[in-house]
Amino acid sequence: MKVLITDYDFPDVDLELDLYRAAGVEVVTAQCRTEEEVIAASEGCQGLLVQYAPVNAKVFAARPEIRIASRYGAGFDTINTADAASHGVWVANSPDYGVGEVATHALAMGLDLIRNITVYDRAVKAGEWHYTTAGIIPRASDLTLGIIGLGRIGKRMAHISRNVFKRVIAFDPHIIDGDFPAYVERVSKEELFRQADMVSLHTPLNDETRGMIDASVLNLLKPDSYLVNSARGGLVNIDDLLKALDSNQLKGAALDVLPVEPPATSSAIVQHKRVLLSPHAAFYSDVAARELRRKAAQNLIDWDRSGKPSYVVIEGRRQA
Repeated sequence: MKVLITDYDFPDVDLELDLYRAAGVEVVTAQCRTEEEVIAASEGCQGLLVQYAPVNAKVFAARPEIRIASRYGAGFDTINTADAASHGVWVANSPDYGVGEVATHALAMGLDLIRNITVYDRAVKAGEWHYTTAGIIPRASDLTLGIIGLGRIGKRMAHISRNVFKRVIAFDPHIIDGDFPAYVERVSKEELFRQADMVSLHTPLNDETRGMIDASVLNLLKPDSYLVNSARGGLVNIDDLLKALDSNQLKGAALDVLPVEPPATSSAIVQHKRVLLSPHAAFYSDVAARELRRKAAQNLIDWDRSGKPSYVVIEGRRQA
């Protein structure tokens, strides 16, 4: 078997190379940014290990020898799953590597918005020393947390937040009532935006969810609400978000992800004083990063040995 690591932003891929050498898998590396670059680099490859490079019908048609694509991460939106299915290509991911990290990061960003820690820090460094420098701060235990998407990370977010907030409510049309924890109240999307003081996003990016956070739901929020996004940047209409901030419909937004990454430092979302940003880092801890890389790489080895990856997103027709 021959594998292409299409691209990566890790300091190195020594972990992956060691795994593949031990398994007798030939591997080549690249830093592809376009379909054309993936096609050029993947000659003779049966498997792709993908981070951000686009992988779609154009790639599969040009390289029919490709039989599986595994993505670094729980999300797999850089791989067109419909195209993969139509070409009989397996798609795999690593869905459970950083559940605790993402949930903890989202809660930390949300509490920063409520408690205004970052604002206090800036004030102190500017020579101001008074508890009122961050403005009016609500009591977190009086607030309702609304979670969009109650999968692994959404459930963890609910679990670690339930003793912080007064209520935890959630919207997820894809899971049954029995999968809602007893301490989470199921509501519709519209009810969630009307009732929540803070909305935290934990849903994948797909045709159903792309741009779902727009004026139609932001306008339902109570004034001075908060939004946290540690899922995918494409879930949020940034123009509508900025309007909600400027009208004080939103008191603050915490974003670990953006539609375009990295953003221009001059962009309105980066420069907005009530937007808290981190650089797509919610997944990260040293342990989680190693687990992510090992599981994503191991999918290809498992497919080569057994005909099936460990974490299946799309079941392919082509066998090893």
